Amino acid sequence: MTPQLDRQVLLQDTSRRGAAFCGLLSEKVDLWLQQLWENAGGPATGAALVAVGGYGRSELSPGSDIDVYLLYEPKTSVSALAESIWYPIWDEGIKLGHAVRTVKETLALASDDLDTATAILSARHIAGDPKLAEELAVKGDDLWRKRSKRWLDEMDVRVRSRHEESGEVAFLLEPDLKNGRGGLRDVHAITWAERAGMSLLPGDHEAILEAYEVVLSARVELQRRTGRHSDVLLLEEQDAVSAALGFDDADVFMRALSTAARTIAWVSDELWFRVRSSLDGPTRRKLRRDEEALVGVVVRDGSVALAPGAEPANDPYLVLRVAVTAALNDARIERTTLDRLAESKPLTTPWSEEARRLFVELFLAGRPAVQVVETLDQRGLWEPIFPEWSVIRCRPQRNAYHRFTIDRHLCEAAANSAALVDRVDRPDLLVVGTLLHDIGKGRPGDHTDVGVELIAEIAPRMGFDEGDTLILQQMCRHHLLLADTATRRDLSDDGTISFVADSVDSLTCLRLLDALTEADSLA
Repeated sequence: MTPQLDRQVLLQDTSRRGAAFCGLLSEKVDLWLQQLWENAGGPATGAALVAVGGYGRSELSPGSDIDVYLLYEPKTSVSALAESIWYPIWDEGIKLGHAVRTVKETLALASDDLDTATAILSARHIAGDPKLAEELAVKGDDLWRKRSKRWLDEMDVRVRSRHEESGEVAFLLEPDLKNGRGGLRDVHAITWAERAGMSLLPGDHEAILEAYEVVLSARVELQRRTGRHSDVLLLEEQDAVSAALGFDDADVFMRALSTAARTIAWVSDELWFRVRSSLDGPTRRKLRRDEEALVGVVVRDGSVALAPGAEPANDPYLVLRVAVTAALNDARIERTTLDRLAESKPLTTPWSEEARRLFVELFLAGRPAVQVVETLDQRGLWEPIFPEWSVIRCRPQRNAYHRFTIDRHLCEAAANSAALVDRVDRPDLLVVGTLLHDIGKGRPGDHTDVGVELIAEIAPRMGFDEGDTLILQQMCRHHLLLADTATRRDLSDDGTISFVADSVDSLTCLRLLDALTEADSLA
């Protein structure tokens, strides 16, 4: 009688989550495949069943494929054996990734195919001849190291392409837990890069292990509940997944998921930057002297760093000068510079004209400002500048009208507004007002009313005078006015024109609202 794979008990045991669930399911599949091997008369030598890929890592989620190789020595007949194993797997309704090859054939393919090369990095013996499994693992690892430059270069391209296609786990309304930026595949790519000789910076390994468990747990519960091989956490599934993981509120769960994904993305970005630098080498990289950009800040080989003699503890504007330089040059900020900026002297209250000018200049740089803010926030440098950020950080907007978390939405909108400054009299008020238009979200009460009250504190702290503060408050109070008017009122009616005119007290403010509305809609 053919052994059956009974997964229902494990699937119904909700106490098993994340890596613990995956490990137990993988063990259960191991035992089942070993029984199939024995029933089929699988030999102890000359052939072996080997787990690879996610199964090789003992990381089977409820909807995962089972990826295995049936290895055999030349002249060994395994056709009947293969059928005796493959068909029961298909009968269970499980998607099977399989291959029947010699070790030599597998290595030949791995020498020219990245997917095969990475799959055998997690090769693990299941049944049959352990020597074949060991040979594949050892030689596969050796081959990986020998071709490391090629594979690192190809993985770097794939990582960036995957991020562009799948978006960001941390900030999207419906994130792709596996393929998105900050998802599970990023951690896999990091481990493959480590096997190729790259190393993580101090503290990063522990950080991504903890973050990985959060994302993996979400994927396990998503697939457990849908019964499908699904990696995109749809809005309609978030409440159930949240409850299964012990969260009382789906918003709290999504915020935890976002925080974990940000950590993974940060570590991944840092690693792949160093990969590109190492692949370029001194012959491909144009080494130049430090170019001083702003006081105390230099651009060095495509990265922003502190100039010799710069003292963050004595210079409250250094963080903002570094940020502006990074945004204007679309460059990363060196890790050591970020660490040193933690010593920064706080800005005075109210801000000086220089501080306000630098803050505005950061967002006038447009799209690059988004990643700069994310970098500063990841290292704890943004909240001292903008304390209200702590409430909206990674906070989801779980409705179909928004793609991003609140913090990312505001950054995206502010960056969008930078392209519209030629339509307004006050570019500074445009980018700041756009950044603040939803600042009241995440707090009790109507977010617009709360935002207006917050701006009464934020704007003077930033050094804006009373008149500018009132304009910023108006931008917040009426940030939905033009969109609502365009979609809900008769634009040919003179009363509509009067309604808008009565709501907005100046042409300056109307122009600002027009640009804000467009920037907001694009974000």
